[in-house]
Amino acid sequence: MSVETIEKRSTVRKHAPRYRVLLHNDDFNSMEHVVQTLMTTVASLTQPQAVNIMMEAHMTGIGLVITCAQEHAEFYCETLKNHGLTSTIEPDE
Repeated sequence: MSVETIEKRSTVRKHAPRYRVLLHNDDFNSMEHVVQTLMTTVASLTQPQAVNIMMEAHMTGIGLVITCAQEHAEFYCETLKNHGLTSTIEPDE
């Protein structure tokens, strides 16, 4: 009697690296403008979420907008900058 061993290859999908989009506090833009810009830039954000991000940036100097793929993070960051906000991205460790 012979036993056959079937080799099973594991298909582990490697996730694309994620990036954090950060909003920096400034002394120029109104809170309303920041909230509106966040909501129009990142369509999935609700008004309460946008207010929380704005307040986090206001109180601590920096607020986490969203964590996403690099291509999206770069787009969100550039869009925020185009609306007069200060934004950066960094790898999500």
